[in-house]
Amino acid sequence: MKTASVPAPHAPASPHAGRAAPEAPDASVPVTVAIRRIMTLIGGLKGSGVRTRLWVSLALTLAGKVLAVLSPLVLADGINKLAKGDPSGTAWMFAGLVGFWAALRFASTAGPQVRDAIFAPVSEEAQRRAGTAVFAHVHALSVRFHQSKRTGGLHRTIERGVRAIDFLLRFLAFNIAPTVMELALAAGVLAFKYGPAFAAIAAGTVVLYAWMTFGITEWRLSHRREMNERDTEASGRVVDSLLNFETVKAFAAEKREVERYDRALAQYARAAVRSNTSLVALNVAQAAVMNVGLAAMVAWAGWRVTGGAMGPGDITAVMLIMLNIYTPLNILGFAYREIKQSSIDMEKMFALLDEKPDVAEAPGAATLVARGGEVAFENVGFAHEGRDAGLAGVSFVAPAGKTTAVVGPSGAGKSTVLKLLFRFYDPSAGRVLIDGQDIKGVTQASLRAQLGLVPQDVVLFNDTIRYNIAYGRPDAPLEEIEEAARRAQLLEFIRALPQGWDTRVGERGLKLSGGERQRVGIARVVLRDPKILVLDEATSSLDSRTEAEVQSALEEAAKGRTTIVVAHRLSTIAGADQIVVLKDGRIVERGTHADLVARGGEYAELWKRQALERAQAEVA
Repeated sequence: MKTASVPAPHAPASPHAGRAAPEAPDASVPVTVAIRRIMTLIGGLKGSGVRTRLWVSLALTLAGKVLAVLSPLVLADGINKLAKGDPSGTAWMFAGLVGFWAALRFASTAGPQVRDAIFAPVSEEAQRRAGTAVFAHVHALSVRFHQSKRTGGLHRTIERGVRAIDFLLRFLAFNIAPTVMELALAAGVLAFKYGPAFAAIAAGTVVLYAWMTFGITEWRLSHRREMNERDTEASGRVVDSLLNFETVKAFAAEKREVERYDRALAQYARAAVRSNTSLVALNVAQAAVMNVGLAAMVAWAGWRVTGGAMGPGDITAVMLIMLNIYTPLNILGFAYREIKQSSIDMEKMFALLDEKPDVAEAPGAATLVARGGEVAFENVGFAHEGRDAGLAGVSFVAPAGKTTAVVGPSGAGKSTVLKLLFRFYDPSAGRVLIDGQDIKGVTQASLRAQLGLVPQDVVLFNDTIRYNIAYGRPDAPLEEIEEAARRAQLLEFIRALPQGWDTRVGERGLKLSGGERQRVGIARVVLRDPKILVLDEATSSLDSRTEAEVQSALEEAAKGRTTIVVAHRLSTIAGADQIVVLKDGRIVERGTHADLVARGGEYAELWKRQALERAQAEVA
């Protein structure tokens, strides 16, 4: 008896996981809807080579089904001749018939194996296209969507959905339709060769088996759905803990994290036990139906033999035909269970595909033509979801080639200004313009090609230093990458490393110090050569000496560019051409450092407070 596979929970070291999004509906995706969406997703698997493989695979499957039904008749004929002592039924003739029967049996089982080899490239191509399409869609979704999801959770959703696509295609093409054909062929052979009673027994067994399988499987779906949820939850615990391993160690919370993961695994285990127990109940019930049907078939055949209507070989034939029916019937039940379970696995993937980005490309969006790189905010308003405060009536111009600093207390809206500039969000009121072009009307790719960001915490890929710097322009030659590193004051450090440019930086770049990561981020932006440089608290997390070194690299990177700086430490932006002071989402002051200090307003108060803190730190 074949059983449905149950995914094991990930080991603690696995990076997969998270809470897949969005929430799944209570019912699984209808198979017809799933097939239609799958074919749309993978582009119909067009191509003559693909179609040829599909037709050859289907032909091999059908041939195997026909041979499986007809082969018992060959063996029955040989046994009957041998039992009657027919001169033509000699031992050699019987041996030949047995050999022929064995050859037919082999062909019926070998055909599907050859079919799988032929169909494998089609299956892998379908998975590749589906996985790529979903991955591309996820990257097209807005920042708001990604901020609400656990790290790694989307990967888990894609992984399960793509695996389910392969299973659904394979079973619908090579199991469901051929199995139905084999059952019909077997019933026809029994009715024609031995009488309608045998066909009725076979049909009754099939109907009872199918009714029971479909009914119990529908009941089991809730257990499978819960098991998926618990698996995702357990995997999410792994990712959360491993991504924050430094915090875990700093608070000596290893035991606590293990206990949290253990509780998640215990919930998964309980759900898996319920799912497996219900599967055992289904398998036992299926076995009971199969054996009752087989016993009825053999008993009726024996009765016919005693009356002389059938020979002893015919008992063997009807028994083998019935057993041959059970193989595809068992596969049919297994396939139905797995198809329904696969539809559950695809629920969240399809829900993910139904997600629409908050920031959508405008129809006929133009390419941004950046000349000097002037940035203008015109009466911009925006509020984050779930918050009353945001930006209100923000208007300022960042002149081309000049440095504009945006400062203010925490929560004033400084980082929101940058997110609106990158069009991670769209303003609820007003416009953001670059060189007079509303950024809503240009493509997001062309917009961000003109923007270079150095954030407060530069997060790097777990790859080489060269890869991370070249991420800004992957096709750049080594000479230009070296020049970017030099301008970021990183070149000598790289040359001193034992592996040089091939040094791997570790997960999120944690093998490098904070200052080194920042300079890699600066080099990446310099290599990209954007018109507009955006610095978001780029030195606030560094010590004074490292801050001075990075600040020098930033000044080098800012030469000749429009620069917008969000800063907490006002000493780093004292030389800015313009300072915009935000408070409670509104501009309360603007001017140069000297003008604002002399004015004695909000900026002057912030400056005095930070000067006092620096003086106290020096005394301490």
